[in-house]
This record gives sequence, structure tokens and C-alpha cells, in this order.
Amino acid sequence: MAQPDNKKFFENLTGAGKSIAVLTSGGDAQGMNAAVRAVVRMGIYVGAKVYFVHEGYQGMVDGGDNIKEAKWESVSSMLQVGGTVIGSARCKDFRTHEGRLKAAHNLVKRGITNLCVIGGDGSLTGANLFREEWSGLLAELVQQNLIDEEAAQKYSALHIVGMVGSIDNDFCGTDMTIGTDSALHRIIEVVDAIMTTAQSHQRTFVLEVMGRHCGYLALVSALACGADWVLIPEMPPEDGWEEKMCQKLSATRSRGSRLNIIIVAEGAIDRHGKAITSSIVKDLVVQCLGFDTRVTILGHVQRGGTPSAFDRILASRMGVEAVLALLETTANTPACVVSLCGNQSVRLPLMECVQMTQQVQKAMDEKKFEEAVRLRGRSFENNLRTYKLLAHRKPESELPHSNYNVAVLNVGAPAAGMNAAVRSAVRVGISEGHKMFAVSDGFEGFYKGQIKEIKWADVGGWTGQGGSLLGTKRTLPAKYIEKIAEQMRKYNINALLVIGGFEAYLGIMELLAARGIYEELCVPMVMVPATVSNNVPGSDLSIGADTALNAITDTCDRIKQSASGTKHRVFIIETMGGYCGYLASVGGLAAGADAAYIYEEPFDIRDLQSNVEHLTEKMKTSIQRGLILRNENSNENYTTDFIYQLYSEEGRGVFDCRKNVLGHMQQGGAPSPFDRNFGTKIAAKAMQWITKKLNESYRQDEGRVFANTEDSACLLGMRRRAMVFQPVVQLKDETDFVHRIPKEQWWLKLRPLMKILAKYKTSYDVSDSGQLEHVALNRPRESEATAAI
Repeated sequence: MAQPDNKKFFENLTGAGKSIAVLTSGGDAQGMNAAVRAVVRMGIYVGAKVYFVHEGYQGMVDGGDNIKEAKWESVSSMLQVGGTVIGSARCKDFRTHEGRLKAAHNLVKRGITNLCVIGGDGSLTGANLFREEWSGLLAELVQQNLIDEEAAQKYSALHIVGMVGSIDNDFCGTDMTIGTDSALHRIIEVVDAIMTTAQSHQRTFVLEVMGRHCGYLALVSALACGADWVLIPEMPPEDGWEEKMCQKLSATRSRGSRLNIIIVAEGAIDRHGKAITSSIVKDLVVQCLGFDTRVTILGHVQRGGTPSAFDRILASRMGVEAVLALLETTANTPACVVSLCGNQSVRLPLMECVQMTQQVQKAMDEKKFEEAVRLRGRSFENNLRTYKLLAHRKPESELPHSNYNVAVLNVGAPAAGMNAAVRSAVRVGISEGHKMFAVSDGFEGFYKGQIKEIKWADVGGWTGQGGSLLGTKRTLPAKYIEKIAEQMRKYNINALLVIGGFEAYLGIMELLAARGIYEELCVPMVMVPATVSNNVPGSDLSIGADTALNAITDTCDRIKQSASGTKHRVFIIETMGGYCGYLASVGGLAAGADAAYIYEEPFDIRDLQSNVEHLTEKMKTSIQRGLILRNENSNENYTTDFIYQLYSEEGRGVFDCRKNVLGHMQQGGAPSPFDRNFGTKIAAKAMQWITKKLNESYRQDEGRVFANTEDSACLLGMRRRAMVFQPVVQLKDETDFVHRIPKEQWWLKLRPLMKILAKYKTSYDVSDSGQLEHVALNRPRESEATAAI
């Protein structure tokens, strides 16, 4: 798969003769084990010696058995385990010069000059100080006759690469830190459970979540569950917030809601720096409104549990990237952090990120709250803006009156997160002054006239609902264009928002093609991709794909666990996706699969035989379980049954086999926090584009909207680091219409990573690996690119 040039480049990055130590420090976070596993296996793969440092910096200071060489099998079965199996501790000794001197001695004794640190800003700052002092520490060790001059020369430079492991997502320069998504899963699981009991008793619940200095968890969970009020340290409420909050809660109840949810970050403060605790909020609600109110403090539940699919993939990508960064470092390379910007790996100077993070706290201390939000980054700013837009309804008198009617519909198979997108679109549309119409059952409901106005309160509580509450069908509009045009004329529809999968993409194209005949179709149209298959051209990600990945990962974990303590066993799992291998490939990476068979990467009987032999070799070690994923349409002859029978026969006497077809469980269930957030923000962005296009295409002399240009029918997709509107006409050349997939797919570059982590010899395309950037450059202007999710 990799280009010859890239392969050569990768082979130049040999780790032969190098030693890498990996440690986790500070607070634990789900996904740290996935990062450790990736560093160990990638390090061994390139020929380096890899060491565990147990108990963080304390283990480095104490030495002895705390620093052990890691083998390939040392990291087996740890991908799905929360916390950090190599231990983490806050270390006072390392803060002293004497402690760092001991640590340097322990590293030099083992020839370690490459350090991979997984932790928060304190841990990474400590690592950078250690690096800066390194030559001085070695000189002291020589003076004390603990090492000789030759060793000091040989190990003269210490290279540091950091990965941020923190559930608070409080580190500037990265969109998501390892552990944040899993913590959001824990919070949303609790919120969803609380909502049912709150509704039963008409209660108000005040939830306190972690975030002493950063309100990310509180803000995003509020966005993901549609909370009535949120309190965060970066943006304290205006004076008089108590009365406003109570008015908001009362108004929500008066519109028929049976519950209220208030989310408080543990570090929430008012404008004067006074703490706002969950108990203060509870007492306020009881005194002012007399509502039955309860407090739930989530505490360390947020740190625990199994890492989400997103965190496993993020940590695995970052772990591999960290090893590549260490192999490329020179004596002059600054210590760097590997992080994520949009969907892209980046490397940023460690101290630039730390300084930016410290500037946020400084701005908060100086009560420059707008500045603190801006410094948190694009993603945080966009979350806050979207939350304010959706949670707080303006009075009718303050709303603009546009006289535009906008219809929203779901098309194709249901996907978790569709309802969050519809809620967001409806509320943003109403805020922009439009009259919003909901179309039931996709294009089929459209031509039948199943269209009705939808109000602000109608979409309350939709965020956490799976499936499609509007109803969705795969029917395409071509046969019913005349009737659809008639309905658009009848309801005076001025713009369309279509949320769906490949059928939605085809449907927009068919409507566009009919514009020459029906002027009613000459209106702005935008499509938001929502499909578990993630097969829509023009977008790296689709609403619903993350929820499906989590369903696959959870099921694979359970299936693998079912074989614990038994003889050697291989599981063959069939995933959905049509001809698109995204779920099989990325699910395979998240679940620690040995192979994933997909349509995009043709395979034959020799490949199958090679995989069986590879598994047979692995089973001779301490590895007991194998996992094979197969995309449902990967090959018409090599079916799941065929592969199961082949493995059963060829593995006879070494391992036995079981098969499982996951089916529609991948499509069901409550949406993941990522899909709720993604659906909410992408639909809000789409509605704002519709408003802009409506104003541009309104013909004053005719008193109507007329939009007939290519750029008036767009798909809004996530491309690498940005959200981009692309005319659907321009996406035709990127599409394989026969197999309903994009011709080029970014995730194919992750497949060699899965193979490397499963101990296959393969070439890894490093053309897409991160290059060292500066934090300031990591912030495109809003006019150029929208905020990453």
C-alpha cells in the first residue's frame, strides 16, 4: 500500500541500537494502556529496545525492578483495560535535583536516551526540565564516578516526546487528549440513566463533573445531553445568574418538560472568583422554585472503566507517531508533543503548549474570561458558542424574522446521532428567524406530503435518542420529482437540509439535476453525512460511525473475554459497512484484531493461508486468542462461513474457531458522546450556511429565493483539520457509484498500523505523519476553516 519512497523513508528510521523508555505519570486516563502498547510494539518493530518505567517518575528515581525491558507479549490483552497497568504516581523526589540525578543514573545504566512520557502538563514540564538539565546531570555523575566519560559521551543527548493523557482535555494545542472521550462516555451513561428517574419524579438534577481548572467535560456533556444550564471556570456566569437560571428552569417546565439537568464543573466560579458548588446550586433551585432537587457527584467514576473506541484509536495512532518522532529527533530538536488537530496527527513543541496552557490559567486569574476561552482553542470556543445557541431560547421579540421556510429530513438507514443533528438544525433555524419544517420518512414522506412545522420544544430531549425520530427511508427522489416540487411549492420551502448516508448524497444530486425543469428546486440545499458505514465522499467522518465502532469494540471485548482461561481460540467477526471497510479496519485497530478483510484491499487464498500461519505462530507463545474482522461485502466468494471453515481446518490441533455476525446491533443504541457532539455542531454549521445562502439568493424584485449555482447544493464534511462545504457536483469524480464508496479513503493509511501492532511485517506510509509545527499556526482563522470537532 505504501509508496516506494515512503517505504524507503520509513526503513531509514531504524531504531537499531536505540533504547526507548515509556512511562505514565500524574493522574491516570483511559487509553493510556493503548498508548503504552503502541509505543512498545512500534519500538520493537523498528528494532529498538523498549523499557517500561513502572510507577511514573518515582520508578525512574528508584530504579531497580521499576525499569524493565518490555517484550511483545508484555502488552497483550491490555488494550481494553482502563487506567495504566504500568502504574502512575505523583513524585516529589523528581522535583528535586537529587531525584533527577538518580533518575539520570538509572537511565544511563540501561543505555536509555529516548523517553516517551504519557501524562498531563505537569508531567511533561518535568520531562522537559529533565532534558534541559541532562548534560549537567551526566557531568555530575562523571564527577561522582558513577559513570565514565565514554558513557557520558555516548548518551549525551536525551530525547523527549510527550503524549497528553488527561480526562480534563486541559492541554492547549490538541483537540482531544487521551482519556477525554472515555470520561465523556462515563458522564453521558450516568446522565442518560438519571434522566429516566428524574422524569418519573419531575426532579431537577445537579451533576458535578471533574474539571478543576478546565470546563471541557462539563461543557461537552451539557452539549451532548441538552442540559438546561452549565457552569464552567473559563466563562463564569454574569452577575444575576441565579435569577436567570431559575427563570430558564421554570420556562422549561412550563413548556411541558418533566425534568431539569444542570451540569457543574468542580472548578466553577462566579465573576468574582467565588466557588459555585453543586450544593449551592441545589439550595438555590429549592429556595427559588421549590423544585424537588438532587445532587450527583460523579467523582472518580469518570476516570474508570474501559477506554472508548475513539481513545484506543487516538492512543494507538499517537503511540506510533511518538516512536517515529523519537527516531527522527536530533540533538537540536525541541521536546515535542504528538497530538490531534481535526483528524490529523501533528507534532507541537512541548513548552509552547505548556506555556499556552499556563496562559489560560493566568487569564482566568486576571478575570480575562473571553481571553481564556480563546486560548483554550477552536474546539472549545465552538462548543461554547453552539451550547449558548441551542440551550437558551431568545424571546420572540428578539428573534429576527426572515420569512424563510426550511425543511429538514433524514434519508437512508438510521444512524445514531441523527436526532441530535435534527434538534440542532431546528433550534439554530428558529434562532435565525426561519420557520422550520420536519419531513417524515425521507423523500418518500416528502412526495406524500408528510410535512409539518416543528417548534423549539418539539425537539427537547432528542440528543440522546438513537435511530431517527423523524423516520427515514432509502427511497430516492428521481421518480417522484414532480410531486416533491409540488410539495415544495405548497409549503413554500426555501431551503433543504438533508441528513443521511449515500442515498442522501444521490438524492441531492437527483434534485440538482431536475432544477432545469422545476424552479421549486432552485433553493439552497445542504447534506450532512450520517451513516454507520462512513462511506460518503467529501467527509472523513459521518454521524453514527463512532457509535457503531463502540458497539463493535465492546462486542469484540466480550467475545475475546469469553475465551479467557480456555484453550487457544480464534474469533471471526463480520461487520457492516456495505463495500466500505471503515468499520472493519478501524474497529480492528480499536479491538486489537489480527486481520481485517475488506473490499478496498483485495485478498486471495494465499493471504488467508498466510494469516492462518501467522496466528499459528502467535499461539505457540503466551497469546491465547485471535480476532479476525471481515467486512460484509469484502469478497463474494471468501464469505464469513468460508473463512471460518478454512481457519477451523488449517488451525486444527493449534486453535479452534468461533464466528459471529454482529448485524444491526451496530446501528442501534444510544449515540456516543462524539456522535451527539458531532451531529450537533455540524448541523448548526449547516443551518448557518443555509441562512447565508438564503440571503444571497433572495431576489428582491421577484420576492423569492432563486439559487441555481453549483455551490448552492453542497455537502458539509470533515476534511483532515477543517469542516468544508463542497458542491456535490464536484464530488462526482471522487465517487465509486457502483460500490457506493469514495475512491480515496484516509483510513486506509491506518491499516498498516493495525498489522504492525498485530506483529506482521509490513511497510508503513509515513508521508502522513505529523511534522513539527508551532502552536500559533495550529489556529486557522475562522474564515478559512471551521472549528474541528
